[in-house]
Amino acid sequence: MKYIIIVLAFLAISCNNKTEDAHAHNPDGSHAGEDIPRLNHTIWTDKTELFVEFPVLIVGNSSRFAAHFTVLDKHQPVREGSVTVSLIKGDQGLRNTVDEPSSPGIFSPTIQPKAAGTYQLVFELKTPEYSDKITISDVTVYANAVEAIKTLGTAEDDGGISFLKEQAWKINFQTAPVVSGKVYDVINTSGVWMPAPGSVKSLAAKSNGVVDIAVNNLTEGTKVKRGQLLINVSSQGLASNNLSTEIAKARSNFEQAKSEYERKKQLYESKIVPKAEFEKVESNFEIAKSNYQSLSSGVSGGGKQIRAPFDGYITAINVANGDYVDQGVALITVGTHQSRVLKTQIAPSYGLTMENAQGIWYQNKDGTWSNVAASGDSILSIAKEVDNNRPLISVFVQVNNDVEMPEGSLTQVQIAMGNATQNTMIPANALLEDYGSYSVMVQLSGENFERRPIKIGKRNGENIEVLEGLEVGEVVVTKGAYQVKMASMSGSTPAHGHDH
Repeated sequence: MKYIIIVLAFLAISCNNKTEDAHAHNPDGSHAGEDIPRLNHTIWTDKTELFVEFPVLIVGNSSRFAAHFTVLDKHQPVREGSVTVSLIKGDQGLRNTVDEPSSPGIFSPTIQPKAAGTYQLVFELKTPEYSDKITISDVTVYANAVEAIKTLGTAEDDGGISFLKEQAWKINFQTAPVVSGKVYDVINTSGVWMPAPGSVKSLAAKSNGVVDIAVNNLTEGTKVKRGQLLINVSSQGLASNNLSTEIAKARSNFEQAKSEYERKKQLYESKIVPKAEFEKVESNFEIAKSNYQSLSSGVSGGGKQIRAPFDGYITAINVANGDYVDQGVALITVGTHQSRVLKTQIAPSYGLTMENAQGIWYQNKDGTWSNVAASGDSILSIAKEVDNNRPLISVFVQVNNDVEMPEGSLTQVQIAMGNATQNTMIPANALLEDYGSYSVMVQLSGENFERRPIKIGKRNGENIEVLEGLEVGEVVVTKGAYQVKMASMSGSTPAHGHDH
């Protein structure tokens, strides 16, 4: 019994020591077990998104940053380069540089503040492609953890949708800022693609003869190069309209006319023959020369050669191998994608003129919208008259971009007219639609999102007017919004792929 009492006494002392340890203080004054608060900031520049997480800055404590750098162009992590973080107050400061990311897109520099106060936190990014500088103002360095915890409290779940940078970097993801822009009334219609003047050329037979196609498997759509031989029109073996016979005859006439011209020229210069007689001989010589050169040019193997006038493709073939054709008959047509005309038609009641037409948007093959004004294109003309056979007004637009759409194919068109209003706008591909109601995914911070209902107005090409729900400067998801939506429905938050 005596030994049992001694053991119980030792156990009691041990429990008291553990209780005291649980309420012990850290060297910085905070209670053991209390977490140091963490901060995060998200800043966008024209090139880069920085999402950085770090423990609150405390004098004497080393704070390790998890700085996520995203290249906004493709929304991909920065994979190469260095990052320098500086803590600056006045002309004094601390600096630390890391020469490579700890994992793709994530740099982990460390700062150990020496004095409390308000500072600037500056991140300088240098990559093989570009450099960027991002500043976070009014960053507080606390004297100790107790002060930091008292001021900031402990971290709480903000209730948003968590979608980590590691997730976004693995998918087709993109964001865009909410902007204020000009919004026009638009006429929604359709257009048809037509060849621009000079971009299509029909090649005709230069003499009578039999067609010999020089390109194997020549079909519509075949690419051709400038000067490439396409067709020979040969008259060899023909009893009449034989090109060789006509060339020989033309050459004989040319040589006779040339001899007569040279003889009369000497007589005229010696003032033996009158000027009128010399001019008649000179005219006959020029005609004979032109006729011979025309017949003999482009001749090979007894036939006239038809060559491609420019780089392009075959749009039409009007003859077959072995066909007999007369001079002037259209043989083949060559076109190019380098320049196009978009023709659209609208009702005359709209009253569209060159003066009140403010812009035109059209869709490319992939369904994206292009702005005529932004891409250097122009409105060629707007018809002014209609009749029973032509009840609609035709509008012609010069499009210089290669849209890669077949001639005659249709595309959606919007024509802006009248005076614009200034309002909030976002890319239309940011919209999520549910039974006629619209919402967007708003990026609250680097890895925190919110689904927000909005009220939309007019659509101008790739942009859409927002009447309610968003403020200029906020950031919305334009690609990958569905994946963020699914993350909100999963009910769980995936773990980070890196240490914080």
